[in-house]
Amino acid sequence: MSPINKEILRLALPSILANITVPIVGMTDTAVAGHLLGTQSAAAFIGAISVGAMMFNIIYWNFYFLRTGTGGLTAQAFGRGDMKECARIFLRGMAVSLLIALVTLALQCPLSDLTLLMVNATPEVEALAVRYFMIRVWAAPATVALMAFRGWFVGMQDSVSSMWTDLIINAVNVVLSIVLTFGIAGWTGLGFDGIALGTVIAQYSGLLYASLVSVFRYRRKVFSHFGLADIPSLLDRKEIIRLLKMNVDLLLRSLGMTGIYIGFTIISAEFGNTLLACSSIMMQLLMIFSYFTDGFAYAGEALTGRFLGAGDNARLRLTIRCVFLWSTGVSLVWTLIYLLAGVPLMRLITPDQAVAGTCAAFLPWLVAMPLAGYVPFTWDGIYLGATATRSIRNSMLGSVALFFAVWAVCRCLCLGETPLHCAGNLPLHLLFAAYFAHLLYRAAYLTVDFIRKSKTFSAI
Repeated sequence: MSPINKEILRLALPSILANITVPIVGMTDTAVAGHLLGTQSAAAFIGAISVGAMMFNIIYWNFYFLRTGTGGLTAQAFGRGDMKECARIFLRGMAVSLLIALVTLALQCPLSDLTLLMVNATPEVEALAVRYFMIRVWAAPATVALMAFRGWFVGMQDSVSSMWTDLIINAVNVVLSIVLTFGIAGWTGLGFDGIALGTVIAQYSGLLYASLVSVFRYRRKVFSHFGLADIPSLLDRKEIIRLLKMNVDLLLRSLGMTGIYIGFTIISAEFGNTLLACSSIMMQLLMIFSYFTDGFAYAGEALTGRFLGAGDNARLRLTIRCVFLWSTGVSLVWTLIYLLAGVPLMRLITPDQAVAGTCAAFLPWLVAMPLAGYVPFTWDGIYLGATATRSIRNSMLGSVALFFAVWAVCRCLCLGETPLHCAGNLPLHLLFAAYFAHLLYRAAYLTVDFIRKSKTFSAI
């Protein structure tokens, strides 16, 4: 195996191991909600988890630039061997994350009301979603800080520390969500509220671990190069302007991504509780393969930034080719898995036969998505490592416009004036068509963009 492939696997495999536990957390929360007994139906509990998670996605995805921006900048500084700059990037990221967290906590009530205005769910789902939000919001300081930690670890070519951070978070989340919801040793548990509280405790567990790693592993290697006399450099005007320009691009990208995924949930909420629950389960299953592809995208990000920083264009281009070969293989494997095991996976998540039966009708979308999704996911990692933020911003904004345009046209032509909840499964099929179209657009845009800039890629 070539040295580049060994480096890709060294960085990708820990990320994949951590990533595969992410859908387990989502599916566990959904499964726990689906097994709750009470005055509400299983579909209402599942829908509330979907809407509650969406409310946080509206907030947190807008700040994902802390992860993406930190990773590329750190990787390039690492490639140059500039440990002082690595420390500066980390400290700037922590300062920004603290400010964001404080604002989020201070505005939690208006944020809850504002995000709910975007959802047309049933009253019982909205009431449960608000309960979920008002508990989980207290994880904001940990959640936002961990975005910067993850990006910094990726940039430092340290996917192992990022892996253990995620494994700790996800393991604690799964265990506590079950225990706090259903109880243990005679304790009856907290019911629905236990799902949110388990997430809060898990986030702080991860933050504690990441903080200990930064102190004990990087104190000498990185932070010993940064002293009190270097603190004014954190406010260097040139660097701040550069960071702001880059983060504005990444913020717009995050807003676009939020618009698509939140739009998907908002639109599907109009279809009734069963299709809302079905769309939630489908999106969890559709995202599983992306966590594998993202492992190689993270490797591409780390190595692209590193080789750009070192000025090694030969290994940069070899990295891009090899990362795409690995991602292509992953997409083919998951296409086969979804084809053979898609329906059993749907039934595993919820025992509700009405929801599971409806999900089975959408198996073709589950099979097709990996082949459409791996190209834009892989390009995102490479472009983030190159800090080529304008291109990924433009690709995302164009895909947002296409997503809503396709949905609007399909709704007008195929549904007309028919109420969505009376049109059977057709509305959700049309929504998946719009989602599929946005993936194809991103893939085409970034591929053409790279070909156009291929001779000067090191400069973008």
